[in-house]
Parts: sequence; C-alpha cells; structure tokens
Amino acid sequence: MILIKLGGSIITNKEKPLSARRKTVENLTKGLKKINEPIIIVHGGGSYGHYWSVKYDMHTKERKYDLRGVSIVKNSMIELNKIILDSMIKNKLNPYCLPPTDFMSGNKPISKKIKEIEKISKSGLIPVTFGDALWYGQKKTYILSGDRIMTHLAKALEPRLCVFALNEDGLYSDLKSKKLIHELQGEKPDISENKMDVTGGMTRKVEEASKISKMGLNVFLVNGNKPDRIVKAVKDKTFEGTLFRGKRNV
Repeated sequence: MILIKLGGSIITNKEKPLSARRKTVENLTKGLKKINEPIIIVHGGGSYGHYWSVKYDMHTKERKYDLRGVSIVKNSMIELNKIILDSMIKNKLNPYCLPPTDFMSGNKPISKKIKEIEKISKSGLIPVTFGDALWYGQKKTYILSGDRIMTHLAKALEPRLCVFALNEDGLYSDLKSKKLIHELQGEKPDISENKMDVTGGMTRKVEEASKISKMGLNVFLVNGNKPDRIVKAVKDKTFEGTLFRGKRNV
C-alpha cells in the first residue's frame, strides 16, 4: 500500500486565494493511474482551507474559534476536494471521499475506522481524505493538517511507502544554491518555520516525515510537478527527491 499526500502548494496557487492548479491536478491524477497497487490519498488546503484559516485566525490548537470561520473552512475544503475527485473520475480512477470526521474523534484517530480505510483501498477504490477544521468538544474546534493525517494513517496502516508531493524537488541543505538532500536516516534537518502557513509549512512536513520514518517506514518528499518521479519511486524504488529512510527507535 502507498500513502500519498498532495500538498496544498502543488494542487493550488497559494499566491492567489481560492485558485486550484487544475492542470497540475490533472497530471498528478494521470500519474496515479500508473500505480498498480492500493493507494490512499491525503490532500492539503493550499489557497482554499489555509486562506480562510489565516483570515479567521484558526490554528492546530483546540480553541473556541469563530464558528463562521469553521463553516467556511470546511466548505472551502469540500470545494477543493471536489476538484480532486472530479479529476480522478475523469481519468477513470475510482475515488472514495473520506472526510477526516469519518476516522477522527476530537483530536484522536479511531483505529477501527482507519483499518476500514485499508480494506477500502484494497477493494479497488481509492480513499481520498484531506486536512480540515474539526469539532473537538466543549465548543472548541481545531485545524487538522493533512500532514498530521499522514502520520495517523501511517502509524495504523504501515504502508510500503509514504509520499509527500511538494512544489519543490525535496529538502535543500542550502536554499540559495538549492542543493538537494537526497537521503536522511534518523536525523532531522533544521529548517525555519514558514510563518505564512498556519499548519506549519515545510516545518510540519519535516516533523511528520521524521515521525513516520522512526516507525520504520520510508518517506519520500518529491516534486509534484513531476508525477513520473512518484511513479518511479513506487515502481522502481528510484528516488529523485529526498528520502527519509525508515529507522525504528531501539
């Protein structure tokens, strides 16, 4: 099984509110068509959910946020999700929409429900879920990022490979020269926080990728503008990006 996160920066234009990169989504979907094993898709919010999260000052911490903001964030994520689903249907794939409320209770994953996602993926359907604003309880809500969902699913399902599709080639040891880090094992690189992204930007991805790799699972950060790199990683184990090689804590 392959777990794939389509980052908000690759499926939307983050510089322009509420704008999907439809051609890129189309190319990614065509790439998924070439993968001949069960897959699960998670996608981010980009200029949809993130845009409204910033506007209403909503974060990953459970608090009493503006209820209007909660509604609008959820509505925008459904709109973006529909774009992903429509592209998959158009390209003869069989997506199965799963809002995170289907497998989360408050801020805790429901193990039994996540195991059902595995069964769905093995049936020939492709589960598709996404980051969202979620009810926590006591009039509190919070933002559950797609990156965090990746860790929840990876822990329960132990996929063969976890892929984060980015708008960059991977992680760089130096931003100016864009010198790529090809592989990491055990160590966590030090990168600065992206203050413009309420769910943590690249920092959150590195944190979650590190957690997943410490479970003994391989995590691959790859340029989503080049979907063939995802296919090569899955089929040929050729990693043109940054690979967090799985290493269990002893």
